[in-house]
Amino acid sequence: MPTVATPLPTRREDLMARLAQDQTYDLAVVGGGATGLGVALDAAARGLRVVLVDSHDFAKGTSSRATKLVHGGVRYLAQGNISLVREALHERTTLLNNAPHLAQPLAFVMPSYQWWETPFYGAGLVAYDALAGKAGLGRTEFLGRNAALKLLPTAQPQGLKGGVKYWDGQFNDARLALALARTAATKGALLVNYCRATDLIYIDGKVQGVLCEDALTGQQYPVKAHCVVNATGVWVDELRQKDGDANAADGRQTTKPMVAPSQGVHIVVDREFLGGDTALMVPKTADGRVLFAVPWLGKVILGTTDTPRHDLAREPVAFEEEIAFILSESARYLRRAPTRADVKSIWVGLRPLVKPQDDDGNSTKGISREHTVLVSRSGLVTVTGGKWTTYRAMAEDVLEKCAEKQLLPRRPAGVTVHLKLVGATSGSGAVQSVSLPSGLPSYGDEQHVVGGMPGSEVELAPGLTEGMVRFAARYEYAVTVEDVLARRSRLLFLDAALAIALAMRVGVILQEETGLPSRPEEFTALAQQYLLS
Repeated sequence: MPTVATPLPTRREDLMARLAQDQTYDLAVVGGGATGLGVALDAAARGLRVVLVDSHDFAKGTSSRATKLVHGGVRYLAQGNISLVREALHERTTLLNNAPHLAQPLAFVMPSYQWWETPFYGAGLVAYDALAGKAGLGRTEFLGRNAALKLLPTAQPQGLKGGVKYWDGQFNDARLALALARTAATKGALLVNYCRATDLIYIDGKVQGVLCEDALTGQQYPVKAHCVVNATGVWVDELRQKDGDANAADGRQTTKPMVAPSQGVHIVVDREFLGGDTALMVPKTADGRVLFAVPWLGKVILGTTDTPRHDLAREPVAFEEEIAFILSESARYLRRAPTRADVKSIWVGLRPLVKPQDDDGNSTKGISREHTVLVSRSGLVTVTGGKWTTYRAMAEDVLEKCAEKQLLPRRPAGVTVHLKLVGATSGSGAVQSVSLPSGLPSYGDEQHVVGGMPGSEVELAPGLTEGMVRFAARYEYAVTVEDVLARRSRLLFLDAALAIALAMRVGVILQEETGLPSRPEEFTALAQQYLLS
């Protein structure tokens, strides 16, 4: 059996000491979400010297707030975007293969309440299979009424004609982001969370680095790099504006925004509302949106909305009409209608949709999820758009553009196609459906390390032990209670009230490990927003 590598320590003192060293990196990445982490990993895997900084925690923004689906995008097929769907379907399989402890296939049923729905949607899903080709996860099946109810026992039986079963993938988004960060670190990359890029460094009018500020101490760190990639998601326009101002001939100039933020709301209820491990998908709700009911980590996610939003809040809050929409639409398709009292957690993510230059941002449902890579006159590379499933392909596109503009040396692509992420390195069989409660299996082949941590026998909540908190502090960059309960564990996203109850206890353990303020009070205030009043 292959030897499993010892986890790399992530002591913040050591990370900041490395950042303070006088050296010039090949690449500095700003933004520790799916896109930035994917770029950092790909570049490091090609042998480049890489540093990545994030103003908050890795995946604090959109990348921890997905619908948890690794998918080709059935609705993008309906929009006629064949190339995006084909790429995403193949990337889906790559992701499932490289992180089997965090992402697995998931069966979906699209119920039919009109006679024409099964043949109509079924034909589209057969085309979906055809586009996947050898990368397919399972064959689409046309279901009669009884077969549909067997897979979806809590579906509304009245008027049900049948359905279509198809396959996609599901994953634990925040932990996958962490796996990308930790895998990049094994390739020599330096990754630092809670370190904001406050400005760009220029030499002869060209971007040659970033000025960073430690969010915990206020200390500043100039970081030199031949190439800087702006991968800050919905916030990319902030750094683009700084770059535009620095290069304006006559003072401040307006840099035209490239992102039209769209808000997606997700509501979590108990597993009993779905009653099984098959997800429900409604392709067209009352207002034309898609509705999912997805089993995830022992709960059920209901969502999602698609609402234009013009502010860029770090913690966006659901609008009342969005909550009402999800609950009322769920009531149309589930035997027992979930109510506000049933909601265990509610979270909101901002999607970085790239808008056409003549778009006013007031409608986002028709905007493509394709990504865009731009290079400014000063050499700042900006990437935004896309979706989790295609993070790896996006990273390759970014590095190709960097090489094309001679900002980075050209190195062969494809190095991450078969690169197993941390936790999957030995190919061990520690795979568990992510629709089941989390716990040791989500650590893959690091389970023995986690199980050997002090306090590993002390359970704080189902799927969370004291040992896991200590592992998060020592090897997973965790600094605050929020880092642990929102992203190392997903408890905040599953049961906000339980997460609040554990905040002080987790804070004590974290402070013992790191010596840094763990901020349990801040977490408690934040977590209140995940509860419905």
